[in-house]
Amino acid sequence: MSDFCPMPWPEEPVPKDVRECKECGLYLQGSRMVWGEGHPNAPIMVILDNPGAREDREGNAYVCGTRQTLQQGAKEVGLEMEELYITYILKRRPVRAYDKELVRQVCMMHLTQQLQLKQPDFILCLGNVAVQSFFQDPDVDVKSLRGFMHEIHGFKTAVAYHPLAVRRRPNLRSLFIEDLTFIASHYREMQS
Repeated sequence: MSDFCPMPWPEEPVPKDVRECKECGLYLQGSRMVWGEGHPNAPIMVILDNPGAREDREGNAYVCGTRQTLQQGAKEVGLEMEELYITYILKRRPVRAYDKELVRQVCMMHLTQQLQLKQPDFILCLGNVAVQSFFQDPDVDVKSLRGFMHEIHGFKTAVAYHPLAVRRRPNLRSLFIEDLTFIASHYREMQS
C-alpha cells in the first residue's frame, strides 16, 4: 500500500493590481482568479492550461485529479512541495466556451509578470495547451518536445503530458514519470 496522500497546496494570493482583471472576459463566467499554488519561490515553476476545481459545490477544499496525479508523480521522483510552484496560462477556470486565442494572449501577460518576479530556475509545461501558449507556437506538441531542455523566454523549459491525459491514458504514466525525472535530475545537477 502506498503512503501517498494528496493534499491541497497553499494558494498564493492574487496580486492586488490584477485581482479585478476583466481584460480576457473570463470573469463573466463566475470563476475566481487563481494565481498559483505550492511554494511561491520554488525553483521549478509548473505551468498548466488553467486552474481546475479547488472546491466542491459546498465550498469544501479537495484535490482534483490533475493535482493528485502531479503530486503523486512528484513524490515518486523525489520532488518536494517546497520545490514546486504551480501556475496557469489562464488564471480563471473557464466553465463554458470562450475565445481561446484572445484569452490566452491576454492571460500570457499575467504569466510574464509572474516569471519576471519569480525568476524560477526551471519551467515545466504540462499539456499541449500550456506548451503551445508558452512556446508561442500553435504547431508544437508535448510528444515532439519531451525529453529535451528548451530555452524559452530565457528560461530552461521542459515539457510533459498533462496529468489528466495521464489519468485517461495510463500508458502515458511511464512517460510522465520519465519527464518528471528529467526535470528533477536537471534541478539536482544544478544544486550540486
